[in-house]
Amino acid sequence: MQTIKDIQLQGKTVLLRVDFNIPMNKDGTIIDDSKMKAALPTIKYILDQGTRLIVMSHLGRPKGQPNPQYSMKPVAAHLQSLQENKVILAPDSVGPAVQEAVSKLQPGEILLLENLRFHGEEEKNDPQYARQLADLADVYVNDAFGTAHRAHASTAGVADYLPAYAGFLMEQEVNMLRQVLDHPEPPRMAILGGAKVADKIGLIDNLINKMDILLIAGGMGNTFLLAQGHAIGKSIHEADLVDQAAKLLQKAQERGVTILLPTDVVVAEALSPDAEAETYPVDSIPADKTIADIGPQTIKTFCEAVQKARTIIWNGPLGVYEYDQFAQGTWEVARAIAGSQAVSVIGGGDSAAAVQNLGLEKNITHISTGGGATLEFLEGRVLPGVAVVERAGALH
Repeated sequence: MQTIKDIQLQGKTVLLRVDFNIPMNKDGTIIDDSKMKAALPTIKYILDQGTRLIVMSHLGRPKGQPNPQYSMKPVAAHLQSLQENKVILAPDSVGPAVQEAVSKLQPGEILLLENLRFHGEEEKNDPQYARQLADLADVYVNDAFGTAHRAHASTAGVADYLPAYAGFLMEQEVNMLRQVLDHPEPPRMAILGGAKVADKIGLIDNLINKMDILLIAGGMGNTFLLAQGHAIGKSIHEADLVDQAAKLLQKAQERGVTILLPTDVVVAEALSPDAEAETYPVDSIPADKTIADIGPQTIKTFCEAVQKARTIIWNGPLGVYEYDQFAQGTWEVARAIAGSQAVSVIGGGDSAAAVQNLGLEKNITHISTGGGATLEFLEGRVLPGVAVVERAGALH
């Protein structure tokens, strides 16, 4: 992988793709700036080389049209507060006004382009739009692992016109995920939760070939319980994927891979903040109840398995962890991972939020910024945004 350390940057204008698609309140107050902070080492390194830096990102889903609700203005202000170099917000991402702003940019300054998705050409990977972005700079750097699974103009197309390099975050993400996939220390474990099996069929299929043990729970675990012949009351599930789940269980058995499913569950009449939680074994779940979390015996089994693992991948909560009475499974497994000796990688999203809410992030080897990109990488797919920075160099 070609990184920014492989090129002489001094005196150059650098076009840097980051993932500043961050959650905000309606008044523009930023809720979580962790993605921005993750990009700061790359930004600092580039600026320290005596460069002019153009930073670009998308924000939300403005549907290819300018929309003040999705302006990068609050992002620019927050980026200014996070570091010392001057931040200037461009009026657009391409066009004469942007070219003029670039011409006035001084070494050590940051020009933040307006939301890339104000142009429909961005998501279509339009060559002309990609060329307009590329014409602003001498070098392209991709540090946006979170959007690396999208073949958009700013994540892939630009690399057709500029030499492409990876930033530090991109390099770290790819190297860590490759380590746990291709060179993991056994016993190797994957913990999979979340609502839908459909999103993770390919992932489970790939991980059966690479892991020793899979823990499956959350909404997707219900479909596997059905495949085992358990009645699951009113719980969410995917009836059309029960046969597929049964085939995955069979494949795991044939390969000697252990799949642990809940043996007891926490249920309720409804999923609400004041719902009463009750615990039942999986072979006697009431017909009028909904599964909301793993039960205490399952928590004990899962945590004991975690303590024995040396490599752990975790994606997806194990219950409706938004409500405290259904959060114990997710919380206890998060604490077990943080307290283990394993190399641990958490795949973004709700799993990362749970760890951060508990203040355990320092005890996790790597928390991915990826979400969808992380899932596709672990599934074994080629990510367009990674491919463009790997074309020119040998892999680490």
